Amino acid sequence: MQEAKALFQKLKIVSLLDLALLIPTSYNNTILSTSIQVGKVHTLKAQVDEVSKVNGKLRITFLLSDFNKRLTSMLFRVSPYHHKLFTVGSMHYIQGKVEDYRGTLQMNQAKSLKKINELIPKYGTVLKESSISSLIEYYITEQSLYAEGLNELEVKTLLGLHYPQNTKDVEGYNKEVLKFVEAFNHMKKLKGKREDFPALEALTGALMPFTKALPFQLTKEQQSVIYEVQQDLKRKDKAAKRLIIGDVGSGKTMVILAAAVMAYPSRSILMAPTSLLAIQLYEEAVKHLPSFIKVALVMQGKNEGDYLEADFIIGTHAVLYKEDLPRASLVMVDEQHRFGTKQRAVLENMMVKEEKKPHFLQFSATPIPRTQAMMQSELIDVSLITSTPFEKDISTQIIAKEDFTELLDSIKDEIAQEHQVLIVYPLVEESSEIPYQSLEEGRSFWEKKFDNVYVTHGKDKQKEKVLHEFRDKGNILLATTVVEVGISLPRLTLIVIVGAERLGLATLHQLRGRVGRLGLKSWCYLFTKNKKNERLRSFSQTMSGFEIAKLDLQFRNSGDILDGTIQSGLQFKWLNLGEDEHIVKVAKNRVANL
Repeated sequence: MQEAKALFQKLKIVSLLDLALLIPTSYNNTILSTSIQVGKVHTLKAQVDEVSKVNGKLRITFLLSDFNKRLTSMLFRVSPYHHKLFTVGSMHYIQGKVEDYRGTLQMNQAKSLKKINELIPKYGTVLKESSISSLIEYYITEQSLYAEGLNELEVKTLLGLHYPQNTKDVEGYNKEVLKFVEAFNHMKKLKGKREDFPALEALTGALMPFTKALPFQLTKEQQSVIYEVQQDLKRKDKAAKRLIIGDVGSGKTMVILAAAVMAYPSRSILMAPTSLLAIQLYEEAVKHLPSFIKVALVMQGKNEGDYLEADFIIGTHAVLYKEDLPRASLVMVDEQHRFGTKQRAVLENMMVKEEKKPHFLQFSATPIPRTQAMMQSELIDVSLITSTPFEKDISTQIIAKEDFTELLDSIKDEIAQEHQVLIVYPLVEESSEIPYQSLEEGRSFWEKKFDNVYVTHGKDKQKEKVLHEFRDKGNILLATTVVEVGISLPRLTLIVIVGAERLGLATLHQLRGRVGRLGLKSWCYLFTKNKKNERLRSFSQTMSGFEIAKLDLQFRNSGDILDGTIQSGLQFKWLNLGEDEHIVKVAKNRVANL
């Protein structure tokens, strides 16, 4: 079919199973009715008994011999064709909606059918029905579906929907089958996009001295993820391509440091999205890495150590502009969604030698449902860290204006204990669009009432300096969601999120993760004008980022993850990523065995 390519583009179809999953929206049912139900469309065998003209319309009385009944039909748009067609005594198969008028059966504008006992699919796409039917007929065959890797039940179900033999095919099919085919198709497409390259070298540095010297025990999940990374780095035939997703405070930093140790004596490099994060990681590296591993920090206008000689280079995107940046066999990116795909690729490509690539690890603190991780792993290997090194003790409460006095008392209590408070505003300046105070409107109240109040937001060029100063000297920090990711404030025990219902659950979870970093009893107050908000209520009842990711799917449609970034672009029609983990597992195993 020559024109098929253009038609597929119109339908946004890239695989045969995309086309197979284009299930008809309805069917024109011409199967002869065995009973008559008023208000339903029927196909009936009928003989013309009487024909008369009424005000330019045609009234026909039919005899229904199968039911021993009479039925009248009024034709409103009459042509010579109708006079010729409906002659007294002629036999027809008529179709239309049967109504009851004063004890008489009626079917207005009855259609005479040339063929009966068929279920004709209607697809309701942007294409003509004849065009889509031709595509289905040409491509969706028993042979082509088996060739895609489907089993007998899946093939039979899809063929039954596109070429139904009876109403059971279109009414009694198993929806679980369509969920499976949807998951299987998606993972097959991802697998097709994956490209693997040989590694610059195998990395086999000894890990034991590092883990034994740590002043704490790594969690089981940290150990398990480090083991997965170790297996990746050992390979020379295939460069690692792994995304490590850890909940807020789950200890991803230790996985980063372990990877740098395993890379030694070869060089590793890590890129972080902000200088604050880069400094924090540098401080952790200096504190915990063996003394023989030389660490350097690279930032705009500020360096620590000699990056030309270092074994482990930590930097912001400033590393992308170092023309003399030495080659590293391991490249890592922290909070990878904060960088564009191109920025991440630039760093990786700076290290490429001939066809060989560096091992590449990406880290993210945005949890996703396990189902999504399983699917994503066809494109890039995925590891999850769902637990934290210590149990956080955070109480989450939904509050409104009437609770403000109690909130003030709680804030005073925390400051009295030399703890810190964070208040997150929805915007910097007043707006008629948003029914909450802005940061600028609220700041004078806090500055009059409390000492050591610091203020910052996304456009503040001094924000990193402000955050540093607040960490050491502050009582209250007023900010926007600029503090969402990464910064470690050990004394922070209370956060107020103003207009909480306006934020996504993932953002709320990231913000709540700023408090209680060292296990101190902490509070998260969700300030809202709607205390009965169901999303906020569900959020307040769980601390697990992975549970919250599942909740997010229930409150909005399933998103898609490609290339390590979360997008809401792709919607699944049958599959529910929040609930159908068992189906995704089976589909993943099938794809692995193709």
